[in-house]
Amino acid sequence: MSSNRFRIKFAVYLIPRDGDKVLVSLRQGTGWKDGWYSLVAGHVDGGEAAEYAMIREAYEEANMTIAPENLKHVFTAHRLGENPEDEYVDLFFECHDWQGEIKNMEPHKCGDLQWVGIDDLPEKTLDYVARVVSEYSSGKTYASVERN
Repeated sequence: MSSNRFRIKFAVYLIPRDGDKVLVSLRQGTGWKDGWYSLVAGHVDGGEAAEYAMIREAYEEANMTIAPENLKHVFTAHRLGENPEDEYVDLFFECHDWQGEIKNMEPHKCGDLQWVGIDDLPEKTLDYVARVVSEYSSGKTYASVERN
């Protein structure tokens, strides 16, 4: 077996819903796409199940305590990059029920958390995130997307 086998990165994203509203996160201080909106998200650690990575990230970033049964996998994106080492598989989870007051727990990485209409994302939302949210809203569950 080759030690040069392709390895893909793995990330999780949260689509917390409050009626027709969704929570978005403004990137800042990360060195990549600062000033653009995304969702509460993060990398899956080795040996960590995706749903537990999502629970961890939601707490670390937004003070949301989510029970596993309140997460629903709703979308998978294969995010392509200019180079194979830039490729990701992204799992998107929907959540309607959580505990804790939502607040920005990582101001060094996040400039703002705000509720917006699911069909009215900020203009400067990462292209692939906007596409996934749009396709998820229309009932689709998978897309291959370009990383922007």
